[in-house]
Amino acid sequence: MASFTMEDYQKAYKLGKKDYQARMMRGELPTLQVLDDILPPKGSYSEVPLGLVQIPIDQIVGTKSDGRSNAFAGNFMPILRENTEFAYKWATLSQSHIDKGIREPIKAYEYMNKFYVQEGNKRVSVLKYFDAVSVPGYVTRILPPRTDQKENKLYYEFVDFYAVTQINYIWFTKPGSFVRLQAAFGKGPKDVWTDDDRLLFSSVYSRFSIEYEALGGKKLSITTGDAFLAFLTIYNYEVIDQKTTNEMKELVAKTWEEFKLLEHNQKIDLKMDPSRIEKKSLLDRLLPASTPKLKIAFLYAKTPATSAWTYAHELGRLHLEQTFPEEVTTECYENLTQDLAEKAIYEAIRKDCNIIFTTTPEFVKASVQAAIDHPNVKILNCSLNTSHRYIRTYYARMYEAKFLMGAVAGAMSENGQLAYIADYPIFGTIANINAFALGAKMINPRARVYLEWSTLKDVDIRLAMENVQKKGVTVVSGKDMVIPEDASRYFGLYHLTEEGPHNLAMPLWHWGKFYEQLIRTIMDGTWKYDDNKDETKAINYWWGLSAEVIDVIYSQKLPIGTQKLLSMLKHAIATGEYHPFSGILYSQDGMIQSDPNKILSPEEIMTMNWLADNVVGAIPASWELTEQAKPVTEQSGVEKQKG
Repeated sequence: MASFTMEDYQKAYKLGKKDYQARMMRGELPTLQVLDDILPPKGSYSEVPLGLVQIPIDQIVGTKSDGRSNAFAGNFMPILRENTEFAYKWATLSQSHIDKGIREPIKAYEYMNKFYVQEGNKRVSVLKYFDAVSVPGYVTRILPPRTDQKENKLYYEFVDFYAVTQINYIWFTKPGSFVRLQAAFGKGPKDVWTDDDRLLFSSVYSRFSIEYEALGGKKLSITTGDAFLAFLTIYNYEVIDQKTTNEMKELVAKTWEEFKLLEHNQKIDLKMDPSRIEKKSLLDRLLPASTPKLKIAFLYAKTPATSAWTYAHELGRLHLEQTFPEEVTTECYENLTQDLAEKAIYEAIRKDCNIIFTTTPEFVKASVQAAIDHPNVKILNCSLNTSHRYIRTYYARMYEAKFLMGAVAGAMSENGQLAYIADYPIFGTIANINAFALGAKMINPRARVYLEWSTLKDVDIRLAMENVQKKGVTVVSGKDMVIPEDASRYFGLYHLTEEGPHNLAMPLWHWGKFYEQLIRTIMDGTWKYDDNKDETKAINYWWGLSAEVIDVIYSQKLPIGTQKLLSMLKHAIATGEYHPFSGILYSQDGMIQSDPNKILSPEEIMTMNWLADNVVGAIPASWELTEQAKPVTEQSGVEKQKG
């Protein structure tokens, strides 16, 4: 029996020496990490006993002190020769594990979600050799002082997560991931998990992990947790749990590009203007006779009769039919929930639609699922800062138009007191608010913008506007447009008078221009050149005034000087001579940009989570919003800047 267990020791010893030499070649510490060597200064941290915990074997990385650290390589395999007492004890313990299993708990410290053994190093070594998943142990947690460092913030998010779940075997590389995981599981940040919750999570996560790692997941520079969370943004727990082993393997393989995108930090390739091909003659610009017929589906969350947003996209669909009467046919699906959107996409594919536009961020998940299943169908979702490899996304730089409207507001307000009614606190909206405020400030340095949100629960927007009017506001930026049946004049930029609102200007989403130009790239073959196969990036079309996909319509009753100013600013922005977010910029909390010659990058504009210093108001938290707002904000919501 002893020779058999010593044979195991010899194998473990070889694994240890191999790991030891590999670490030496890389210039790394070849033996176990010692917790005492990396702890913060005494007195700066606290210790919290966690009791008996099931410790994931993979997360045990070292010892508490250096007493036995040199007996093991960095992978916990032994490196002392087989003629030592240590080798004999290791082999005996190995045989004991084979006969009846190791059940005696170890003692360990947990620091930054890594474990360091105080008692039981050989037990851990044997269990790692036999590929055990976990070991019971009495654990003491060491809490470091809070800092602004990313790893520290991530760790304290884990501590909060562990407090309600008692789960310690999943880890992420991005702050906010633990909260997103709970949300994906249908839980709030402080909701306590039941035993059934933990069992379901463990089952789903372990099944995913097995297939993900079998396909080479550990070779990627992300954690298995990162990949799992990305998987959950596409497929629900219930869907994953019902998959067979083969189905799970196939699904993970199909989704691989999403994991690679995470490895590249979810990079987005922003296309700021339509792809330009070299100028051709009129004859050459005519579509070739062999142009394939395109059948295009449009998915709407509401109807054109009830939603101005849907109405704008419907106008775009009709524009396509009028522009390409012979080449394009369209289908539209209205009044869709997230679940109905999934069915509508598959229905459109069954009807041979080869291009599908889903016109709200709510439909991202359904769009990605369908795109993975049908790689030959082009699916695009109308959202900003959405990072997926299997679909492309599109939006318009409405902040350029809002800057122009802000300039008009600043010129037309008697006292510089303005109001802005916003709807959803999502990517793009914050830039719109700030651009409006900066445009007003350009014309009137004392301009103040009172911000109100129409999607706050328990808030009457009319009462809010009455309160704003008491502050002397006479010029308001309201909803962008109205549906034809709505006789209200409270849209766009309007001037409040005793006779009622007088419309001054209105921003225009010209989706027809966008759809036309995008469809031309498909017809002329330039669509494929937008995707750089050498880089793993998500593609997001974000076009503006230069592509004529947005505009500002203004009243001819505006003073001539104001009209001229508007035309000059519009031309300057469209040609790139001027940028709304250039020069020195201040937020409510201080300076954002100090260089007078610098321009905020598209990424900085897209992900804004601050408000300009002349805005009076705040970005609402998710819990302050109505239920109606949640589907959109859960996908594209902006988190408030923490001061």
